[in-house]
Amino acid sequence: MQQLEKQFHINCVQGDVGRYCILPGDPGRCASIAALFDNAVLVSQNREYTIYTGTLLGEKVSVCSTGIGGPSAAIAMEELTAIGADTFIRVGTCGGIDLEVQSGDIVVATGAIRHEGTSREYAPIEFPAVSDIGITNALIEAAKAMGKTCHAGVVQCKDSFYGQHSPARMPVSYELLNKWEAWKRLGVKASEMESAALFVVAAALHVRCGSCFHVIWNQEREAAGLDQNMSEDTSAAVRVGVEALKLLIQRDRQGA
Repeated sequence: MQQLEKQFHINCVQGDVGRYCILPGDPGRCASIAALFDNAVLVSQNREYTIYTGTLLGEKVSVCSTGIGGPSAAIAMEELTAIGADTFIRVGTCGGIDLEVQSGDIVVATGAIRHEGTSREYAPIEFPAVSDIGITNALIEAAKAMGKTCHAGVVQCKDSFYGQHSPARMPVSYELLNKWEAWKRLGVKASEMESAALFVVAAALHVRCGSCFHVIWNQEREAAGLDQNMSEDTSAAVRVGVEALKLLIQRDRQGA
């Protein structure tokens, strides 16, 4: 690809972002996440990518939205890594699968099912999509310190939102329904759309990535007639991600 002055999609150059990055999907969440930083400033807005940079504990940190799904998330990670970022925490929302996972809980992904296409252009399907253990531990620790109910485990990643929520009307319903049943039997915690791609891209780029999610709804609890209240406030997952970044900054300084 032709060498450009700025990264093609995120419209940033070296020095615009910190080595530590929070990755939400929605550009509309970036300002509220940046408000948790010190001295945050808007760096760039282009396409689905909105970027702010500030500091945490005196360390330069950034937030960059990725849009929905693996392709745009992979682009963000590629271009952020090219200008110096090396530690990423994906924060967002998910739908519960395991019956113990309830609306309002936090899910921390230890690994992801590669039921999407982006990661296949980085690694053979036999290669697992797993999170960085240091980031995973920091996310779990941060969630527990905040008193949040936290579930750590495998999440399912897909490319089609409606393939999950309306599988019976899809021409490949036989495949979607059977695989969904397999995820349930395997104890998969939740379903979302970015972690598998991000974990595999991170492995290919030799950077660190983890993810945590706010559970909006659990369709399996609904099908089982179990009580739940829909919860759309994603601020808890964001705070978990920010507190985890602080832990990582401290541990990196200590050489842990």
